[in-house]
Amino acid sequence: MELQVQALQAQLAKSDTARAAEQDTVRAAVRVLQQALATQQAYLVQMRGDLRTELISVEQQLVAIQELTGQSQQRLTELRSRLETRSQQPDPNAVPVGPSGNPAGPGPDQMYDASLQQYRRGSTATARIGFREFLRVFPTHERAPDAFYYVGESFEQSAPDSAAAVYEQLVKGYPNSPRAASALYKLGHFAEQRGDKTSARNYYARVISAYPRSPEADLARQNQQRLRP
Repeated sequence: MELQVQALQAQLAKSDTARAAEQDTVRAAVRVLQQALATQQAYLVQMRGDLRTELISVEQQLVAIQELTGQSQQRLTELRSRLETRSQQPDPNAVPVGPSGNPAGPGPDQMYDASLQQYRRGSTATARIGFREFLRVFPTHERAPDAFYYVGESFEQSAPDSAAAVYEQLVKGYPNSPRAASALYKLGHFAEQRGDKTSARNYYARVISAYPRSPEADLARQNQQRLRP
């Protein structure tokens, strides 16, 4: 009987030991779970803080953009106001205009004569500038064909192609001027110098046809005889 009691006590002790071991295992598992939960909670808290920080940063950027937009609109408004103010103010560099609508200052005769004096002195570049300004301001003046002619002559030595272009403009713009006959004749002469006899004959023919009584027509007839194939 005593042996049975001892055996039962041993079994109970063994069961208690096993139960205690199981409890320890359960406690350890609970601690692991608690640590995992704590870690997860900390991560969530950190994430929430990061999101909050990012949201605050985005809000700040939006505010900055709105401020910049407002400043840009204000700047554009200021610039527009300045432009409107300037457009209403007289231009200090503008050329005064006379009653005829032409710029006040030297008249056409004075401007033409001054340019012609420079041309006769040999200051062809200065004269050319003066004649071109004369043509810009007074394109319909009776001396405009003469101004064109002198501009062409000023190019003859240094840039014959430019001279030819000016003479072409003269013939086209002022066909009724005596200078047109001279310009056509010179175009024929330039063509001869280039060795283009066909173009030269055509120019001379135009001189004879359009201005038959001009001195240039007599010269053109002589040149046509000489250039006959």
